Amino acid sequence: MANFAKPGGPRFSVDVYQNEYLPEGGREVNAIVTVTAKGGGTPAGPAAPAAVVLMVDCSGSMDHPPTKMRNARDATAAAVDTLRDGTHFGIVDGTHVAREVYPGGGRLAVADPTTRAQAKQALRRLGAGGGTAIGTWLRLADRLLAGADVSIRHGILLTDGRNEHESAAELKDALDACAGRFTCDARGVGTDWEVKEVTGIASALLGTADIVADPARLTEDFTRIMESTMGKEVADVALRVWTPVGTRIKFMKQVAPTVAELTDRRTEAGPRAGDYPTGSWGDESRDYHLCVEVPAAGLGQEMLAARVSLVAAQPDREVQNLGAQGLVRAVWTDDMAASTSLNSQVAHYTGQAELAQAIREGLDLRKAGDMDGATAKLGRAVQLAGVSGNADTAKLLAKVVDVVDAPTGTVRLKAKVAEADEMTLETRSTKTVRVKK
Repeated sequence: MANFAKPGGPRFSVDVYQNEYLPEGGREVNAIVTVTAKGGGTPAGPAAPAAVVLMVDCSGSMDHPPTKMRNARDATAAAVDTLRDGTHFGIVDGTHVAREVYPGGGRLAVADPTTRAQAKQALRRLGAGGGTAIGTWLRLADRLLAGADVSIRHGILLTDGRNEHESAAELKDALDACAGRFTCDARGVGTDWEVKEVTGIASALLGTADIVADPARLTEDFTRIMESTMGKEVADVALRVWTPVGTRIKFMKQVAPTVAELTDRRTEAGPRAGDYPTGSWGDESRDYHLCVEVPAAGLGQEMLAARVSLVAAQPDREVQNLGAQGLVRAVWTDDMAASTSLNSQVAHYTGQAELAQAIREGLDLRKAGDMDGATAKLGRAVQLAGVSGNADTAKLLAKVVDVVDAPTGTVRLKAKVAEADEMTLETRSTKTVRVKK
């Protein structure tokens, strides 16, 4: 383990959990890399300069029922109240076009008692009408955030419907343009939005996604998001992975607190090294699964399969090495007990990734009318949730299937499933529980 303390910020550490022993001819090395940041700012304490843009869906559907729009206004006002003094912020009205609600003029306000009061006054004028083109909201947020001289740039996006007034390609282009420029949490309110759209936005922009089925709970959710944002200390942190000649990285994924694929997001960082983005960090810990293919070697030989370190791009865009690093090793042995033993961390998170995939595939098969396939996949999900101790996911699955026998994954699909329950399961399918170390 190695750690590094950023002056005035959190101390980063890297821990590697693996079974380094391979049988003769073995080539695949798996490791769980735990990254922890401690001692950073809190919502009430020192933190990095930040800018936040809140994007509020104001399309016509937000008026059905009218309480939904009122709940959105109240939630956004609560988020504004949670802003730390000195934070740059703005509010965007999102329909088939994007419009600045506050402060206007292509700029952001700086949070203090006066600007918070002005923002909440402006929110009272928000009404519902028009379509939905989320890409335009994101592009406006990007322009506003780019004008702030801060290190943390963040968006919060709320929608209640499908992105019907621009093409999927237009949304993807907007996400590609915004990726790496700011992080964004996305929320779907009610049950008329598309799960894959909302989770796709959050994934592309390294944020969180969730459902708020009951609009009355928006205030609680927005407050929690803003508190988390105000605790961020270091932006644009990346896992830098160096591997020796002859090796190949098979995959890199985040596995806690959620499953997120990072393999295809690698950017080259010099000879034999690449960076995998992880977004902004406060006082928190996350786990990553790294799989490396190494050259075959003889018994008794050993090698460094990978070196994992942390870097951060500072406001001037220079890359800062955060110092913390971990080593992934490979040792070839004829001890069968050693080489066939699966590290408990690797086993746990392999199961968690399979759990997320089984839920997604099962729900897709159910929607397609393949009830036998859906039953098999969701039964496997119930089995995996039980083995890993993922009680929250097990409870969500129990709202979609009747569990006959959890250990064997024997289930029956429920004849009627509330849309909110199915969407909640799909949206939260990537949430994991951590293995006890």
